[in-house]
Amino acid sequence: MQLINPKNGPKAIGPYSIAVKTGNLVFVSGQLPITDSGELIKGNIKKETEIIMKNIELILKEAGSSIEKIVKVNVYMKDISKFSEFNEIYEKLLNGHKPARAVVEVSKLPKDSDIEIEAVAEV
Repeated sequence: MQLINPKNGPKAIGPYSIAVKTGNLVFVSGQLPITDSGELIKGNIKKETEIIMKNIELILKEAGSSIEKIVKVNVYMKDISKFSEFNEIYEKLLNGHKPARAVVEVSKLPKDSDIEIEAVAEV
């Protein structure tokens, strides 16, 4: 097992690793829409989704994987009515790749974020 904590990527906000690589899989912990400067973005689900997916891409690259190798995604949203806006950006950033996915509306997320995304990918 290898812990993945990119130097130039998102930082853990608790006692966990950003990702864990084991065998031929990498498990990416739930990511919030946090910019390179550490700012949490809120109020624009398209921008939030873009930031998270770019962070996941960076993490996967560090682990020797890529967006195209994602096999499963879990999405947690505070407002499921923004699903179509989220989906528009998600689909665009995956460029035709369609991993298995679940989207769930939740009442609260860390740092009062609007969205959190976790992923599992092959290496």
